[in-house]
Amino acid sequence: MTAISTPALSHLRALEAEAIHVIREVAAERERPALLFSGGKDSIVLVRLAQKAFAPGKVPFPLLHIDTGHNFPEVIAFRDKLVQESDLTLLVGSVQKSIDDGRVREETGPRASRNRLQTVTLLDAIAEHRLDACFGGARRDEERSRAKERVLSLRDDFGQWDPRRQRPELWDLYNARVRPGEHLRAFPISNWTELDVWQYIAQEELELPSIYMAHEREVFERDGMLYATSDFITLMDGEEPFTASVRYRTVGDMSCTGAVRSTAGTLPDVVAEIAATNITERGETRADDRATEAAMEDRKREGYF
Repeated sequence: MTAISTPALSHLRALEAEAIHVIREVAAERERPALLFSGGKDSIVLVRLAQKAFAPGKVPFPLLHIDTGHNFPEVIAFRDKLVQESDLTLLVGSVQKSIDDGRVREETGPRASRNRLQTVTLLDAIAEHRLDACFGGARRDEERSRAKERVLSLRDDFGQWDPRRQRPELWDLYNARVRPGEHLRAFPISNWTELDVWQYIAQEELELPSIYMAHEREVFERDGMLYATSDFITLMDGEEPFTASVRYRTVGDMSCTGAVRSTAGTLPDVVAEIAATNITERGETRADDRATEAAMEDRKREGYF
């Protein structure tokens, strides 16, 4: 009897199949999921995966964007274009409204950032829209606390993450049950690397915000990082703006997201550049992760993405 050989999936197709499986499982188990959307490359990949998971139907849950009010204009323009062209539903939580309502207090000074303030806005949005699951684009290769988080991460009725309460996920079996008041954070691309993401973007020919490609921008240097100049960032003594060819590896609040010097203006160039680097994107370009050794884990325990 001749054995029937089964063609092996390519590396990217295997990752895609795993992610689609997670998305379908959570959507089937939970009543009111949403996809956390920053306008960054990882959440754009999640949108494509969700579209594939439910094709030819419409993505059956909304996108949720927590808007700091200090976002890159190119990212907000891209967000609105994608939502309109792809027939997606968008929910927006406003950090500025949280400030105006007295829910959070805005930081002051040249190092002020609204990044940490997003946590309260996110938890308020989850409560307002009665969401019981949120898909996120976090990956284990980004940062140490994310490396030890499960694909399905349980959050308690305060929105907090307790690493000691994580559930086993043997043989890719996921427990999506929650008690009243709890919700899940689901990370379908946990096992992807930054290079996987970029190779998938190239394979799928996904459109991205222009800041991901090399461009001329007025920046200044602080603590070894290049920040874009803007109306809401105050320069400190000795900091002088200059123009450089840069691009961004990650998207976040402008006050804490650094650029990298680059001339990679096409997807193949970016893929080659990422393949050659040995520094993680958050380690190189996110000031909020440099605050303390456990900065990300501290924020996640409070309810952060």
